Amino acid sequence: MEILKKHGIEELYPPQAECVRKGVLGGKSMVVCIPTAAGKTLVAELCMLKHILGGGKALYIVPLRALASEKYEEFKEKYSALGVKVGISTGDYDTADPRLASHDLLIATSERVDSLLRHRAKWLADLISVAVLDEVHLLGDPGRGPTLEVLTARLRQVNPGLQLVALSATVRNSGEVAEWLGAELVESEWRPVPLRKGVYFKGKIRFDDGTERKVREKGNPIHSLVTDTLSEGGQVLIFLSTRRSAQSLASLLAEGLSLEVERELLEVADRIERALDEPTRTCRLLASCVRRGVAFHHAGLHMLQRREVEQAFRGGLIKVLCATPTLAMGVNLPARRVIIRDYRRYSVEHGAEFIPVLEFHQLCGRAGRPKYDKFGEALLLAEGEEEAEALFEGFINSPPERLVSKLAAEPALRSHVLACIASGYAESLEGLIDFFSHTFFSYQRGVKKMVPLLERVLEFLSEEGMVTKRGENLLATEFGQKVSALYIDPLSAVNLRDGVKGATSAPTDFSLLHLICHTPDMPLLGLGRDAERYEALASSRAEEFLLPLPDPSDEVAYEYFLREVKTARMLEEWVEEESEDAIHDTFGVGAGDIRRMAETAEWLLYSAHELAKLFRARKVLAPLRELQVRVRYGIKRELLELVQLRGIGRVRARSLFEAGYRGLSDIRKATEAELSRVPHLGPELARSIKKQVES
Repeated sequence: MEILKKHGIEELYPPQAECVRKGVLGGKSMVVCIPTAAGKTLVAELCMLKHILGGGKALYIVPLRALASEKYEEFKEKYSALGVKVGISTGDYDTADPRLASHDLLIATSERVDSLLRHRAKWLADLISVAVLDEVHLLGDPGRGPTLEVLTARLRQVNPGLQLVALSATVRNSGEVAEWLGAELVESEWRPVPLRKGVYFKGKIRFDDGTERKVREKGNPIHSLVTDTLSEGGQVLIFLSTRRSAQSLASLLAEGLSLEVERELLEVADRIERALDEPTRTCRLLASCVRRGVAFHHAGLHMLQRREVEQAFRGGLIKVLCATPTLAMGVNLPARRVIIRDYRRYSVEHGAEFIPVLEFHQLCGRAGRPKYDKFGEALLLAEGEEEAEALFEGFINSPPERLVSKLAAEPALRSHVLACIASGYAESLEGLIDFFSHTFFSYQRGVKKMVPLLERVLEFLSEEGMVTKRGENLLATEFGQKVSALYIDPLSAVNLRDGVKGATSAPTDFSLLHLICHTPDMPLLGLGRDAERYEALASSRAEEFLLPLPDPSDEVAYEYFLREVKTARMLEEWVEEESEDAIHDTFGVGAGDIRRMAETAEWLLYSAHELAKLFRARKVLAPLRELQVRVRYGIKRELLELVQLRGIGRVRARSLFEAGYRGLSDIRKATEAELSRVPHLGPELARSIKKQVES
């Protein structure tokens, strides 16, 4: 109780009290569907603490690594004083890591928990007594939903007594989710900071409660609304559809607002600029904006930069934040006023279309800072009276869409069916049907709809040699076992297998990079207007491809192929030590994108290496192992020895190399003083690497 008081919690909010009345502390599973800032997480925390103090263990499942890191820091700071061991796990998909069982409270991404279940981590069944499903509305997300759905069904299968606590702010059919989970439902619109939603047009805001507010016009609508908010001591969060829009608007506002900033913010800006060994134009632009009290936030930024921006905004140092919608997914950054400038989004298939109503409500939920604001405002911008009416009707007065299971998508089913068989959760078609009868898909549509889908996936797995049948029993082959453990799409495994087996000579970097890009697990760059450039590149390097090329007459397949070529070329420039600025100029990707794509590429190269071992494709083993390390650091082959040192990445390794230190033996011969004079090193790092080579 003292810990809660320390964090300003004296009594429970009404929805939290209702959760207690309905038995959440008595072990009842519960779906908690209440607005952002109304205390969902505290309900989960109280429940987890009760289990932990009673000798159990808790699992907190989140959709994103960034959210896992935020919750880890928050829970560790709060509960370490009670002796609670808080842990985090977001990677290493091919290991069960039994050390994780030593934590009392483990925060993990959905993919990591799914991977642990595939590895039959026994402690998930024996020790975990409560699991929290954060952002459970993502059941309806095509990318993340199937994994969340299957791991939930599997957790209930291996641990029948498990208490589940599912959290969300926006679920229209929350009753369905609660029935599927066999849980109590607590649903409320109550917020500690009342939220008003409205539409701005020509100097006036019309709110959903029937009230209106005049705003003094200062240039464009955004500038007017931002100035109005700041004049009353509030912060503003502006959502835009693209990274470029977020950056350009932040720059304009930074120039036009002339905010007074605190000295501490200048230090934040300096840290942002120094976050990368080689600062890019984006780094410098962000730092420049931050020095004026404004920032932008998107997935192209480096993780350290995003964290600095989030902390500075949360602490009130940054007054205006221009962000893409990814920020709204769980990261706790409330503002007095939220402006949703871009409520249309462009897609190749449909052109410009309205964002989902569920997403709109998620964005609105960021409005209102508890302890700071008496109210929060979420605003849309209209260009005419008719559009204002349409926005009220289409967004403000509309409920979010129903959650609908996306498990029927074949890529998702391929992976989860194979995992069920490889991990021994199902040993026959009947066993598979029984397992999938407990999914949200079967709850919504009936298990009969699932049967033909399962049969089609089994046919694919059988034809590709991952599953075999012995009588009525289904068994995973050695190939199937390996694919499931590697946590890659079975179709990715087929492409990697065929590529490594087809290599008749030592492959080039580009050969292997294109091979991993020819998998559904590798996110591809958009082609834009670059079709001719990459068609010419593909033609000039035709001998390097390890798989047959598609027929150009198949326009869809050929466009995907050119996107693969473009992505492979970007990764090739990364390992050739091209600067991040140059990569950004050529490919339109930021530092955060490069590292995320490099991380995925590293995992797929590792997977290709494991499959090459399995199929005895010896010609590619050494090149794959070497390229895996080079992709991790973005280096040429000659720096491989230097990056073994802690604290040495691509820039510092290159500095050492150019200064004549070509390997560890050269560093052993040098003095600390000599090493400290190498650009980008300094005395402290020189001392560290000297100790490393001498130990």
